[in-house]
This record gives sequence, C-alpha cells and structure tokens, in this order.
Amino acid sequence: MKIQISPSILSADYGNLETELRRITAAGADMVHIDVMDGHFVPNITLGAPIVKCLRHATDLPFDVHLMIAEPQKYIPDFLSAGADSITFHTESDGDVGETIDLILQSGKKAALAVKPATPIETVYPYLDKISMVLVMTVEPGFGGQSFMADMMPKITALREECARRGIENMDVQVDGGIAANTIGIAAKAGANVFVSGSALFGSADIAETISAFKALCE
Repeated sequence: MKIQISPSILSADYGNLETELRRITAAGADMVHIDVMDGHFVPNITLGAPIVKCLRHATDLPFDVHLMIAEPQKYIPDFLSAGADSITFHTESDGDVGETIDLILQSGKKAALAVKPATPIETVYPYLDKISMVLVMTVEPGFGGQSFMADMMPKITALREECARRGIENMDVQVDGGIAANTIGIAAKAGANVFVSGSALFGSADIAETISAFKALCE
C-alpha cells in the first residue's frame, strides 16, 4: 500500500489556515486531515462545514474529514457539499453504521471508520467490504499533542490479517495520534500506511523535509 502523510490542521495556525494549507501542499503532503469535534462525543470543539467550504479553494489535496461527533449522519451532507473527499466517522457514535456509510457512498465519496483506543478492532469487520479506510486511534481523541499508544499496534496487525483473509487488498489503514519520527516506523511495521501528524509536522522547521523523512522511516 502507498505510504501517505496527512497533516492534521488541528495543529496548524488557525489564524492563517489558507497559508498553512498552501504550505503543506507545497511540502508534498498527500491529503489534509480535518478534525471535526462537537464538544460532546469528544471533550473539545473545533470547526464545522462552513470553514471546510472556505478552505476548499486553498488546495487541490484531498480533504480527509474525521468526524468526532455524536450524530455524524445528521451532518455528513453538509461536509460532503463543503468539499470533503473522504469522511471518517466513529463506530462508537450514534446512528446506524451501515446507513451512514451508504449515505457517504451515494455521493461518490470515500467512507472510512474509526475506532477509539478502547474499542475492539473487530467492530469494523462487518463493513470492510464497503469502506476504503480504517482509522486506528493511537491516542484518546479530542486534543492534539498526546503521546503515542504503542499498545494499539496489535489492532492494526489484526486488521491487516483480516483483510488478507478476505482478499481485501486495497484497504488503507490510518493511524492518528502521536505520530512523529520516533513512532511512525512502529506503526508502519504493524501495517499502517496512512499517517496523520499534527504538531510534529507543523512544529518542524521544514515540513517538506519532515514529510520525506517520515516516508523514509516507513520503508
């Protein structure tokens, strides 16, 4: 699977988001990770669909929208019309998972499922034939800058083994939380290929150099 780096704008300068998006585009990012939090499903509030719509003109990179909200089905149409290319929602959220996936797929966009650290990876197995990606959280969702949870790696390996058993060859496995130079190789070895990184990228002196280094560490 192709190694992809998805900078999380949760760690960007919110006063200059357009500039930040252009910066990561020029630096060779593969997509943009947009964390949406409602202050209910997770203990933080970030941004909504109107801001995503405003940002859409700033880059041609795919928008990887991660909905950490209680009722994703209610808001998915708004994020799709705002310019999301892929929508990730949590198996732990309210609503029917299958119906929510179908709502995304009907738009021609990609659907993905996420699991919190305490959630068994097996909860995504019934939907593997319909989704494009699984996000394994390597921190408790809600705030950036947390420490990487290495004990989540067996979930990634188990997921890869289940996909192989079922002949699913094109499943992206994403990790989000504490991804930096000292952790990205661990996650890649476990089977992840899409890496969300916030502070390690936006806090680096040279984002392009850091992205190149991250990809090299995954080989």
